[in-house]
Amino acid sequence: MFNLLAIVLSSLLAPTLLAPAAGQEQEVVNVYSSRHYDTDDALYRQFEKETGIKVNLIEGDTDALLTRIQQEGDLSPADIFIAVDAGRLHQAVERGVLQGVKSDVLAERIPASLRHPDGLWFGLSKRVRVILLSPDVPEDFVTTYEGLADSKLEGSLLIRSSSNIYNQSLVASLLAHHGPQRTQEWARGLVENLARAPQGGDRDQIRAVAAGEGDVAVSNHYYYARMLDGEDPADREAAAKLRLVFPNQEDRGAHVNLSGAGVLKNAPNRENAIKFLEYLTSVEAQKLYATANYEYPVVEGVELPEVLKKFGEFKADELNAAKLGENNREAVRIMDRAGWR
Repeated sequence: MFNLLAIVLSSLLAPTLLAPAAGQEQEVVNVYSSRHYDTDDALYRQFEKETGIKVNLIEGDTDALLTRIQQEGDLSPADIFIAVDAGRLHQAVERGVLQGVKSDVLAERIPASLRHPDGLWFGLSKRVRVILLSPDVPEDFVTTYEGLADSKLEGSLLIRSSSNIYNQSLVASLLAHHGPQRTQEWARGLVENLARAPQGGDRDQIRAVAAGEGDVAVSNHYYYARMLDGEDPADREAAAKLRLVFPNQEDRGAHVNLSGAGVLKNAPNRENAIKFLEYLTSVEAQKLYATANYEYPVVEGVELPEVLKKFGEFKADELNAAKLGENNREAVRIMDRAGWR
C-alpha cells in the first residue's frame, strides 16, 4: 500500500519537479535516488554550480522507484538510479532498466570490485560490515565472520533481522566464498548464538552490547562512527565502550558493500548522467561522502575524517560487489532455513 501511494504521489509531483519553465532551455540530469542524506543535496548543488547542469531529484524507496521507472517505460525522464546496497542495485539489473556505460574516468577511479563488470552500475561509497566487542571479552574473542557461528558466542551475539539488506549481502558474500552447505551450517550456528531475537537497527545492536545485553554486535562501520562522533552524549558513551574489529584480516579481508548508481536504459540526458557520475567520484565529492556521512571513499587517497583515521587501515574483501546481488535470493533462503528472523 505504501509503495503504491509513493508511486502515485511521485507521479503527480513529477511534472513540477522535472519540467523546465516555459521557454527555458537548460541542461539537466534527472536523478531517482533511494539515498536520503543532506550530504547528497550539497553534492548536487555543487555539481550544478560547476557544470551548469541542473539536478532534478526524485527520492523514494528502491521498489517504488524501480516500479515507477518500469511504468514510465521509454518515456521515463529518469537518467540516474542511486541505491544504497549492491543487492538493491542488482534489482535494477534484474529488471533491465540500466544500460552499460564505458568511462575511462570511472574505470580509472573505481576499483574493479566496486563496479559492475558490464558497467551497469558504479560504486560511489564503501560500507564495511564490522564486528564490535564488549570490553568484557578478549580482543581476539571473534576476529572473522565465520567466528560468529562459534559455540563460544552462545547467548552473546546481537545482529539485526534477516530482512535487512546489509545482512543479506553479508550472507551472499559467504556464499561466494564457501558455497551453500557451509554457509547454511554457519547461519544455523549464528542463530544459536543470538542473545535475543533480532530487533532494531545497527545502532540498537551497539547500544545493547554497551548495556550488557551481549558481547558481540554486527554493524556497518558508519553507524558506529556516527555514534562516536555524534551529538548524543548517551550514544557517544555507549559507542566508546566497544572495540571495533575489521574481520578476516588474516585471509580475504572485511566484507565491503557499497552505495552506487547506474545510468538508466532510456536516459534522455545520457551524457549529462555520465558527467554526474564522474563528478561523484571526484576527490571533492568523495571527501564529502567521507566527512559528512562517515562512508569510506571508493577513490584511493581521499582524506578521511579523524574518526575513520582512528579506525586504522584494513584489508578489504575484493569480491566483486555484483556477486552480492546475484547471490541474494539464495542467501535469503539460507537465512530462512536457519530460523534467522
